Amino acid sequence: MAGKLTFDELRQAVATGEIDTVIAAQVDMQGRLMGKRFQAEYFVESAWEETHSCNYLQATDMEMSTVDGYKATSWSSGYGDYTMKPDLSTMRRVPWLEGTALVLCDVEDHSTHEAVAHSPRAVLKRQIARLEAMGMKPFMASELEFFLFKESYEQAQAQAHNNLSPVSAYNEDYHIFQTTKEEVVMRALRNGLQGAGITVENSKGEADAGQEEINVRYSDALTMADNHVIIKNATKEIAWQKGYAASFMAKWSDRAAGSSSHIHQSLWSGSGEPLFYDADDRYGMSKLMKHYMAGLLTHASDITYFLAPNINSYKRFAEGTFAPTKAIWSKDNRTAGYRVCGDRTKAVRVECRVGGADLNPYLAMAALLAAGIDGIERELTLEDEFVGDAYGGGDIREVPNTLRSAARLLDRSSMLRSAMGDDVVEHYVHAANFEQSEYDRAVTDWERRRGFERS
Repeated sequence: MAGKLTFDELRQAVATGEIDTVIAAQVDMQGRLMGKRFQAEYFVESAWEETHSCNYLQATDMEMSTVDGYKATSWSSGYGDYTMKPDLSTMRRVPWLEGTALVLCDVEDHSTHEAVAHSPRAVLKRQIARLEAMGMKPFMASELEFFLFKESYEQAQAQAHNNLSPVSAYNEDYHIFQTTKEEVVMRALRNGLQGAGITVENSKGEADAGQEEINVRYSDALTMADNHVIIKNATKEIAWQKGYAASFMAKWSDRAAGSSSHIHQSLWSGSGEPLFYDADDRYGMSKLMKHYMAGLLTHASDITYFLAPNINSYKRFAEGTFAPTKAIWSKDNRTAGYRVCGDRTKAVRVECRVGGADLNPYLAMAALLAAGIDGIERELTLEDEFVGDAYGGGDIREVPNTLRSAARLLDRSSMLRSAMGDDVVEHYVHAANFEQSEYDRAVTDWERRRGFERS
C-alpha cells in the first residue's frame, strides 16, 4: 500500500536522503504516541531491532505524573526501562512531517522480553489471539469526532482554554459549504493519512459548530487501533501546522454536543467468510452474532471504563445529543448504545456508540471483544430489540454515568479479570481511581463562579 514502507524500502529512502528521521513510538495508557525521533541512519543500522524507554510511560496520568501505587513500577523499584520493539509491519511515511517515517512499537519487559501485559497493544493482542484460537478474526472501524478551533494550541493555553472560537458558527452536520471553509485542515488531513497508508473514506461536518468527523476503511482490529492513534496524532499535528487547534475531549463545552468514537465490529473466518451473517435471519444476524451481542450487553457496565476513561467522558452522556444513555440494542437506531448496521447484508455488524473520542482504542476494542467472546463461549441469549426512543425508555439498562461507578464495576468484573488478567484490571482500576481523586480535590471555575461572592 502506498505510504507503507518495508524495511528495505526504508533503508533505500534513507540512503538517498529522502528520509532522515524515524519516529519509534509506543502507545501509552491514554492512547498517545510516546517515543523517540531517531536519526534515520542509526535506526536502519541497529535501532530497528529494539530501543528503550522509562517504564513510567505505562503508569502515568494525563499530565504524565509519576503516580504512586502501581504494582508494575514505582520509585521504590527505580523506574527502570521497558524495551520498545518496533513492529516493522506498521512502518510508514509521515507526509505532513518532512523526511519522516513512523513505526509503532510493542512494549516488552527489559529482562524477559515478554510483552508488558498492561500495555495497550498487548491488551488487544491477547483478545485477538483468543479469537484466532477459535478460528475467528475480528474486524473493526472507529469513527472519530473532534472539534476544530480558530485559535492555535498556544493561543488556547494563553486564554486558559476559555472563550474559544470553533471554526463554524453553526451546526455543520453534513454541511458542504461550511466544511469548504475548513478544507485547509481537513483536506491536508485526508491526503496526509492516505499518504501514510491509511485508507480514508471521507470527512464530514458533525452535529455542532466546529465539529468534524473522519472515517477510514474497516480493518482487522489491531490495524484499526494502530490507525486510530495515528489519525488522532495526525489531526493534532496538521491542525497545529495550520494555526488551528483540534480537541478530542468527549465534551469540550456544556453547551455543545460531545465527540464520540463509535466502534463497528464483526467477526470473520480465516477464509474470509462473514460469521455475523445469516441470510435466513430477519436482520441477517447469525446465532454467533447474537451470542456476541448478548455478551456486549451482559457486560456493558463492566466495560464502560474502557470506553469512557476520564471524568469528562461522562459529561457526554446526555439525552437528545446522539450520545447514548442506555446500553441496549436496536436496528439502525441512534438513540441506542448498541446499533445494528448493514442488516440483511454480509456487512451486518454491531456499532458500539458508548465510547467517546477520548478513549484508548486498544483498550476499548479489547474490552468489547472480551465481552463478545464471553457471549459466544457461554452461548448467551440476546435480549429482545429495543424499539423507539431509548432516551425515554423506562426500566432498561443504563450506561454508568460517573467514572467512580465505572471504576467500581471494572474492579468487580470477573469476566474482564479472567479475559485480561487480574494485574491488568487492577492497573487500570488504579488509573481510574487516581483520575477520580485528582478531580475530587480540584476547585473548578464553576465552583468559583457560583460561590465566590454568594456562598
